[in-house]
Amino acid sequence: MKNLGQLMKQAQEMQEKMGSFQESLAELDVAGTAGGGMVMVSLNGKGEMRSLKIDPNLIDPSEIEILEDLVVAAHNDAKTKLEQMIQEKTSEMMGGMQLPPGIKLPF
Repeated sequence: MKNLGQLMKQAQEMQEKMGSFQESLAELDVAGTAGGGMVMVSLNGKGEMRSLKIDPNLIDPSEIEILEDLVVAAHNDAKTKLEQMIQEKTSEMMGGMQLPPGIKLPF
């Protein structure tokens, strides 16, 4: 039973760490760019867009579709970077603890 008690204690510690980790996600700030930096999107750790910056030279009504594509590309770039950052931080927090295949954190 000693092992069960220790396992429960580890599970509780992990749950506390996950709670703190999820709270800290809102503080993250990840930028994604497109068009050689002419469009920049900033996301917080929960994937919410914080800001959008567009180089004024891109604002041409006849080329609005290009601008729209660049905004989407910048957002996707930021999201990819965010997912990588969360994966790294989750791995650090887990301290090498192996999860079954297919399980991803945070939930």
